[in-house]
Amino acid sequence: MTQVAPPMTCRMAGIIADGVFKVLLAAVCIGGAAPFGRLLGVSACLMVVSGLALLVGGGIEIRYMRRRPLRTYTRLMVAYDSGWVLTTLAGLLMARQGSSAGGEVWIGYQITAPVAFAALLAAATPTQTTSNARAEHSAR
Repeated sequence: MTQVAPPMTCRMAGIIADGVFKVLLAAVCIGGAAPFGRLLGVSACLMVVSGLALLVGGGIEIRYMRRRPLRTYTRLMVAYDSGWVLTTLAGLLMARQGSSAGGEVWIGYQITAPVAFAALLAAATPTQTTSNARAEHSAR
């Protein structure tokens, strides 16, 4: 049976934009590892690792867009972005108080959160396609 892709919605466009942002941030982290690492007070190696994590997270986010429920995406994106904001605020507060750990906290989040996001998304129940829904309905 042929799978019918759902039409593009504003929510789907937002998912793609979020994934593309992660991929672009990955390029910045990898391409500018040394100067941005110095600016944030972390090693260039950590910048590259965070870039790779963001690349994986953004790529999987885009790849699974039509294969996972939009509700799952929305919940994961809200959790991810909330953590991003809180980690950014914590990092800025630490930097303002003269601590050098602010960049490490922020980069640590950039390494762990995209990988966790991607793993949860990959483990989520797939979206039912139109052909699958018809087959289940006719089996009843």
